[in-house]
Amino acid sequence: MESGRRPWLKNYPPEIPAAVDYDKRPLHSFLEDSVELYGKKKALHFMGKEMTFQELFDETRSFASYLQKLGLEKGDRVSVMLPNCPQSVIAYYAILMSGGIVVQTNPLYMERELEYQLKDSEAKMIICLDILYPKAVNVKPNTSLEHIIVTGVKDYLPFPKNKLYPFIQKRQHQVLVKPEQSYDTHLWKHILDNSSGQLSPVEIDPVEDIALLQYTGGTTGSPKGVMLSHYNLVVNTQMAMTWMYKCEKGKEVVLAILPFFHVYGMTSVMNLSVMMGSKMVLVPKFEPGEVLKTIEKQKPSLFPGAPTIYIALLNHPDLKKYDLSSIEACISGSAPLPVEVQEKFESVTGGKLVEGYGLTETSPVTHSNFIWGNRISGSIGVPWPNTDAKIVSMEAGEEVPIGEIGEIVVKGPQIMKGYWNRKEDTDQVLSEEGWFRTGDMGRMDENGYFYVVDRKKDMIIAGGYNIYPREVEEVLYEHNSVQEAVIIGVPDAYRGETVKAFIVRKQGQNVTEEELNEFCRKHMAAFKVPRIYEFRDELPKTAVGKILRRTLVDEENKKLEESNLQNS
Repeated sequence: MESGRRPWLKNYPPEIPAAVDYDKRPLHSFLEDSVELYGKKKALHFMGKEMTFQELFDETRSFASYLQKLGLEKGDRVSVMLPNCPQSVIAYYAILMSGGIVVQTNPLYMERELEYQLKDSEAKMIICLDILYPKAVNVKPNTSLEHIIVTGVKDYLPFPKNKLYPFIQKRQHQVLVKPEQSYDTHLWKHILDNSSGQLSPVEIDPVEDIALLQYTGGTTGSPKGVMLSHYNLVVNTQMAMTWMYKCEKGKEVVLAILPFFHVYGMTSVMNLSVMMGSKMVLVPKFEPGEVLKTIEKQKPSLFPGAPTIYIALLNHPDLKKYDLSSIEACISGSAPLPVEVQEKFESVTGGKLVEGYGLTETSPVTHSNFIWGNRISGSIGVPWPNTDAKIVSMEAGEEVPIGEIGEIVVKGPQIMKGYWNRKEDTDQVLSEEGWFRTGDMGRMDENGYFYVVDRKKDMIIAGGYNIYPREVEEVLYEHNSVQEAVIIGVPDAYRGETVKAFIVRKQGQNVTEEELNEFCRKHMAAFKVPRIYEFRDELPKTAVGKILRRTLVDEENKKLEESNLQNS
């Protein structure tokens, strides 16, 4: 790549090459490498329980063997509906090892969301927690599911936590699920105890064969399955290793707060840790006080996260009681990183915190500030090795002059193969030359640093979660008292953005905020539920009756500006 057309290259530290020769190998083969190199080293820490790389590999192979015994064939999809726990790592690599395709599924999904994803992917099996088993059973008749594999947090807890946990679970969730082994229900412990460990070899073409279906939504239409190949994921992980050149293989400890069912956590934590031989400290649920204790005790050196995570830790009343000095490097993603958060977190830890950028369709990272080099606050940084990017006009798609705003488009070996069974949608965003249209508006300065000025039209990013208005609106429209509903994102000091609903009630109806809140919580994941409701007699519309969402956004922005002026 020449630096004239790509001005960012002149800023690269000498340790980072402009291009890398990436390994064209199946993703799971790197677990085999780590066993050879670091077999006796700790691979996982989970609530007091630890596993070596050898133990992780042995259980992964046993699990893969059982999947093949159940009839898993090359290309079959398997849903993984788990929080960060040893089972999520084992299941992920076992599916790949046995020739399957992983379908990452958010454990917070309600039945309608789960059913849609299972139907669309035609998943043959699902691996879920015991408390989620009833959901899987309920949707199974309407999907292609043949087998449900059930595990529990207690399966990997040390004594006596494993004995006490069921009682804690019953108190927290008001349910105690006890599934039994049967022809279509399989218990995790039974699988590991009854697997031969013998695996039929599967030929994988890393470039062509899909490793992962990662679902992403859209402002129009239903969520789409992003097809990421083994090579896409290997490339992006090796790009991360190149970027983090001061990190040492076999020596780092990575704090795994970012969920593995999100592509950012999957790449920047799980795949990176396995490839580098790093120890992962698994955190199944983010609780600031517990995380502070974990950092002091486990001494992680790497801490990929999202702004809301860093904000919550910085605002914890007991922050000063804990030693966070082990942290050396953090890349923040999922939402814009406020400068004051960056500066304060670096002051507290002594480590580096920089902002990055990417999308599900890009495996996910395309840009980042340098961790140990020139960085610019407010910028998403520069493209990673082998990654090209430019700003083009929305109309003609031609490159605009430096400093002008247009759409960010990117090209590189981490770009998806396309959307699952959606050629038309794929063709809209991916050119024949390999350029991917992000839908994000931005600009590039003369030094090649990129800035996002407006995100994808209408998408809301709250607490690092992508929320697509149409999904929420469809639920609201199912309520008998709702005539019209429109969803927008409004600024929120903690979540970055939060969900606001504008509602027009049906004539004669007087539904309340509390009633709508209860209804929404029954039909969608909690992070999508509106936090603010505004009831109106009518909504702004075009001449043909289309609701003007942008007008509502502009009204909210004006209110915020007026409020800021009054408070200044």
